[in-house]
Amino acid sequence: MDLNYSPEELAFRDEVRAWLAANLPQELKDKAHLSKEELMRWHRILAQKGWVAPAWPKEWGGTGWNAVQRYVFEEELGYAGCPPLIPFGLSMCAPVLLAFGTDAQKKRFLPRIYNGEDFWCQGYSEPGSGSDLASLKTKAQKRENHYVVNGQKTWTSYAHYADWIFCLVRTDPTVEKRQEGISFLLIDIKTPGVTVRPLILMDGGHAVNEVFFDDVKVPAENLVHQENQGWTVAKYLLGYERMNTGRIGESKRELRKLKESASSKLNDVRFRDRLTRVEVELMALEITNLRFLDRMRRTGQPPGEDVSMLKIRGTEIQQALTELAMQAADPAAQETQALERRYLDMRKTTIYAGSNEIQRNIIAKMTLGL
Repeated sequence: MDLNYSPEELAFRDEVRAWLAANLPQELKDKAHLSKEELMRWHRILAQKGWVAPAWPKEWGGTGWNAVQRYVFEEELGYAGCPPLIPFGLSMCAPVLLAFGTDAQKKRFLPRIYNGEDFWCQGYSEPGSGSDLASLKTKAQKRENHYVVNGQKTWTSYAHYADWIFCLVRTDPTVEKRQEGISFLLIDIKTPGVTVRPLILMDGGHAVNEVFFDDVKVPAENLVHQENQGWTVAKYLLGYERMNTGRIGESKRELRKLKESASSKLNDVRFRDRLTRVEVELMALEITNLRFLDRMRRTGQPPGEDVSMLKIRGTEIQQALTELAMQAADPAAQETQALERRYLDMRKTTIYAGSNEIQRNIIAKMTLGL
C-alpha cells in the first residue's frame, strides 16, 4: 500500500491549484449562501474547462483522470473555497444513468447535466422514511404508457431551484420485503401536480423543501433500470455519495482559517487541546481516505460499505470545527453572524446521506459481521 503521492500526482495538484487561483471569481470565493445563478456560473466555468465531471467516461465529457487525480481535484476545490458543485445531477443521477440508463436516456439527459442546462434534486426522504428509506410510501401506478405518482418527499435540497427530480417510488405495495417493489423515476418538476414548499431552517436559510405529488403523470420512458428494481440503483448511488461527504479539503481550509483567527484563544489550554485533537483526527481521516483511493486504484472497484467511516468522521470533524470557531469568535464582530449560520448549517451533516447512527449499523453488520 502506497499512501504517498507520486511526482506526477503532485504536479497535477499544482496545476489544479494554479488554475483555480486564476479562474475562481473572487466574489464567489468562500460565499456561504449562493443563488441558483451563482451556483450555475461556477458549474459552467468548470464545464468550459472540461473539469466539471471528472468521473464520467471520456465519451460523455469526462477527464480520464484516475481515482487519485479525482480525489486531489475535489480536495483542491474545497481548499480553494470554491462554490459547491451541486451533486444531484453530476455525481448522483449521471452515474446512475451511465450504469443503468438506456441509450435514449443518456443522450437526452447527460449533455444537459454537463452543460448546466438542467438543475436536479433528489427525491428520497419522506415523512417517516428518512434513514429507514425502504419504508417509503410515495406510490407510482402504471397506466398504459405512463406512471401516476402520488405522495410526498421532504428535506429535498434545492428543489426550489430544480428542473428535474429523481425519485424512489413504490410500484408494488404487495411485496413482503420492503426493499422490493421500489422503482427509480425521473420527473420533470414542472409537471402539473408537483408542488414545492419551502422549509426554512433554524439559520433562516432556504435550502430544503417539501415536494408533493398529486396525480403526477410521468412517461414510462423515464423509468431507470427495471420496474421494482430501484433499490439496486439506490444502493449503487449511495456508495458514491458517501465517498464525497468527508470534505477533507474544505475542513483543512476551515482549520487553517480557525488557527489564523483564534491566535489569542490558543493560550487557553482546553481550547488548544481540542483544536489539536481535531487536527489529528483530520490527518487520520485523510490517511483513511487515501487507503480507499489506493484500493480503488488497484482494483478499479467502487468503495464498499466501510466507506461509511469517511462519512461519520468527516461530518463530525466539520461540526467540531464550527464549534471551535464559535468558541473563538468575538460576539461583537460582524463576521460572527456568518459563523453562526455556518454552525447551524453544519448540524445537518451527520444526518444527510444516511444518519451517522445508521452508518455505524452498516459498518457493524456488513464489515464487522455483527
